[in-house]
Amino acid sequence: MHIRFDVPADPTYPGRVAAALSGVRLRPFGRLGAALAAVGAVGLAAAWAFGWGGRAAPLWTSLLVAGLLSMLYAPWVQWRARRRSGDYAVEGGYEITDDNIMMRSGSESAGIAWDGVSRVTDTPEFWIVYVGRMPATVIPRRLMSAGDAETLRAFLTGRGLLRSR
Repeated sequence: MHIRFDVPADPTYPGRVAAALSGVRLRPFGRLGAALAAVGAVGLAAAWAFGWGGRAAPLWTSLLVAGLLSMLYAPWVQWRARRRSGDYAVEGGYEITDDNIMMRSGSESAGIAWDGVSRVTDTPEFWIVYVGRMPATVIPRRLMSAGDAETLRAFLTGRGLLRSR
């Protein structure tokens, strides 16, 4: 397999990459926030129903507010990542072989050997490549030809890095 494609200097591309990578890391904040908000809302309702509102309301209100803020944290970080990364738009490219992924951006390049990749997840726009538990890079599907995307999907599935459809 030898797949090569270029990444144009699109000012929105770095923001989409940053949002995809940060979304993976920040997903637990949304879940924890939803749980805290639910506990806070139920506790607040119970406190008022049983007449403990004056004493217990600050605790349950704090949980509710903490949960709401936690749920808003991930979208806020993604918005900041998109807004701040527009200055990083440079031309780049990918070269993907049976052995590794080589990425270049401007005058810098880096690579990841497939042997070091633990898994790959599928999002609507990217394949997110993990090294260990951390997302290391993304592979943009929409910049590849349809044939190359299917070849890479078959390769990833064959290596057990990506679940088959």
